[in-house]
Amino acid sequence: MKYLIVIEKTNTGFSAFTPDIDGCVATGKTKEEVRKNMRDALDFHLEGLFLSKQDIPKPYTCSDYVELAAMA
Repeated sequence: MKYLIVIEKTNTGFSAFTPDIDGCVATGKTKEEVRKNMRDALDFHLEGLFLSKQDIPKPYTCSDYVELAAMA
């Protein structure tokens, strides 16, 4: 499965979450680190759901960009 993750800059590095799974988040000092940590967090979270015989949420979000004229 392929889940969308949102990566945001913080004062100390980066944080990430997925809109598809409530409460599954990660942090890291770099974008690469937060991507790895988010993959690990998703693996851990989904494994826990599987082992406890709960439904695995299917990915449902997508992303896109809207380009606007610069206002300077």
